[in-house]
Amino acid sequence: MAKLVFIGAGSLGFTRGLVRDCLTFPGMRDAHFALVDVHAGRLEMARQACQKLVDAGRYPATVSATTDRARALEGADAVMITILAGGVDVWQHDVLIPKRFGVDINVGDTRGPSGIFRALRTIPVMLEICRDVERLCPGAVVLNYTNPMAMLCQAMQKTTKAHVTGLCHSVQGTASMLARWAGVPDGEVDYVCAGINHLAWYTKFEHRGRDLYPALRAKVRNDPAVYNEEQVRNEMFIAFDYYVTESSGHNSEYNGWFRKRPDLIAKYCTTGTGWNPGVHAYILDEYRKRGGDWEERFREWLASPDWNDPAKVAEKLKRGHEYAASIANAWLGHEIYRFNGNVLNTGGLVGNLPHDCCVEVPVLASRNRLQPMFAGDLPRPVLPLTALSATCETMAVEAALTGDPRLVYQAIANDPLTAAVLSLAESRDMVNAMLKQNQPHLPQFKAFEA
Repeated sequence: MAKLVFIGAGSLGFTRGLVRDCLTFPGMRDAHFALVDVHAGRLEMARQACQKLVDAGRYPATVSATTDRARALEGADAVMITILAGGVDVWQHDVLIPKRFGVDINVGDTRGPSGIFRALRTIPVMLEICRDVERLCPGAVVLNYTNPMAMLCQAMQKTTKAHVTGLCHSVQGTASMLARWAGVPDGEVDYVCAGINHLAWYTKFEHRGRDLYPALRAKVRNDPAVYNEEQVRNEMFIAFDYYVTESSGHNSEYNGWFRKRPDLIAKYCTTGTGWNPGVHAYILDEYRKRGGDWEERFREWLASPDWNDPAKVAEKLKRGHEYAASIANAWLGHEIYRFNGNVLNTGGLVGNLPHDCCVEVPVLASRNRLQPMFAGDLPRPVLPLTALSATCETMAVEAALTGDPRLVYQAIANDPLTAAVLSLAESRDMVNAMLKQNQPHLPQFKAFEA
């Protein structure tokens, strides 16, 4: 019987979906799902949700819930992490302080000033989890969904022996979108995708041996509906010839081209995407909305009449598109599985990115093994932005591991959006303001003078 642990199980959407997916595999039908969260109320909701899925599918699986992480981890085969260190009330300052200095942020969980400070708070927690894994379940695979993905994975992979990779649904999600635009079934496309998390690029995108890029370029240039679906990413595609994985909302804040002036935000970010990046702190507002009525929405899900309809229950129990369950299944010794994961760039998996950064490349999962695959060099047009972002991330990780505030400043001063808006002195003042705000959560850091 497999034991699967979910840390941050109160992230109900992820937990429900991943448990559902695991149960679709014969080797995990009788698994034990051990749920962990620091929020007792959300933890109980997660337990009820998972038990509902088990009961609805009449699976022989079992579910437990505890706030004791060590108790849950003992003897685990797979560990899935979906935490938020500090909560929304702490995170909000990561986007509000930069805005005061003129840096307009849409999401703020991956890179740039807000993503870096989120990493500084979260890395110590992730390392504690990995130390527990080393002690209590050293043979487990650790699958991280928490952002900032690349910085967290880099810190864990450099300093612990845990079998860690990071997972993001933007790779398969964007591939599905591009297949739809090209008019082919998404299950029939072949691609190579490599780079860093949220800035990975499809270096090959084909259907039955036919390069789909010419058709996609024509579609993006000539079909207003397609262009307007992802204005930011489509502008990057037109400029650099390769498509990037993560949404326009995220990518608008990873560079200096779209958010440095209000008129550019209005032109490229306000109307042209299904996930609106034009609003400052958009995702923070969404978190607040969800947080206000999460219990009511969960109760509605639990009591839905759909659970009494066999056809609708079968639909609810269908496997989704996240990677984690398929990786866990392969780790347990079942079907080999290929996915895009976040791993150290050991041996030059992406040859022209820094050797010590974290890259997102194809990985093969099999029994007790994750095998990253060589992806080659990134095309030259997409290299400058990707390499700069990878370097900033590596400086931020070093800052988190050493407590050096000067590295925090240097990483943020080199961030493309920050550099497009602020002088070096202004960047320093912003970093000091963020360090002061985060002092209760980052006591190892002090304000500094350049």
